[in-house]
Amino acid sequence: MHHVFLILLLSAAPPLNLGRLGVGTWSWGNKLLWGYDQRQDAELRAAFERATRGGVKFWDTGDSYGTGALEGRAEVLLGEFRRSLAERRPREARALCFGTKLAVYPWRLTSRSFVDACCSSLERMGLAQIEVVQAHWSAQRFQPWQERPLWEGLADCYDLGLCKAVGLSNFGPKQLALCAEYMQARHVPIVLNQVQLSLLSTQPLDSGLLAVCSELRIQPVAYSPLALGALSGKYSANRLPKGPRGLVIRQVLAGARELTQTVDEVARARGKSPAQIALNWAMCKGAVPIVGCRSVAQVDENLGACSFTLSGAEVAELDVAARQVRQPATQNVFMTD
Repeated sequence: MHHVFLILLLSAAPPLNLGRLGVGTWSWGNKLLWGYDQRQDAELRAAFERATRGGVKFWDTGDSYGTGALEGRAEVLLGEFRRSLAERRPREARALCFGTKLAVYPWRLTSRSFVDACCSSLERMGLAQIEVVQAHWSAQRFQPWQERPLWEGLADCYDLGLCKAVGLSNFGPKQLALCAEYMQARHVPIVLNQVQLSLLSTQPLDSGLLAVCSELRIQPVAYSPLALGALSGKYSANRLPKGPRGLVIRQVLAGARELTQTVDEVARARGKSPAQIALNWAMCKGAVPIVGCRSVAQVDENLGACSFTLSGAEVAELDVAARQVRQPATQNVFMTD
């Protein structure tokens, strides 16, 4: 009965259209992990244009995206691209759903600090209002006294008209239910919860989180659905990207041979790429996966994941292979129970 009451409120959330596939902008401005260079901006703009023409509605960003002096660069670029689109195709621009995540920095201790952070994000994007403002992570595991001001700040952003709805990220089933109860009392709609979900990271399934999301009518969004590229089919022990990402991929692939073989087999039978199979698996679990957007070719491949639906037997086969993985992808340390 308790959850039924929450459902009645949450089902009244604004009808934001996330589509089947979203795009993340983590790599935009990130030199350390993704090797960003400002000379790539024209290619990023072309990828944005291709993705919107291909039907992508949901664009995910964050105020911490961009390393060092480039912090916030992803928001700046995303805002520029949307304004340019609005000048030429205003209807498409209005149909987009932008979501930015506010970093739960240790010094953001008051609700006002989160409102100020949202205002700064809006300024970088050139927007008066954004579709969704999200908490980038929960403070519960490390600074639990920060959690309530965070919730209050998100609710204040909604009450002030800075966003159409709020979202969460890295909230496990217990913490999600608690936050939903608080937002219900404030009459603030929670529309999504971002979690690390892939064939190499099945914790949201094992913990019951996706079931709680379904019960509360909160859309789960899967970040890192390709496990930093480990599930893309492009890498092996002898062919890895440079830098920290290559080290991570090498580590997870070492114990995932059965899984990658199964993904490859399903991909060949379907006439699809391994990446498209991995993304479609996440869709079949009820999540909206968010993928990178660095080139037109990458966009085209990712859009191909929306052109089919895996069968129940194929999903079950992939599930069995996922359970055989000896060393799953490292979980986000901020993920709560």
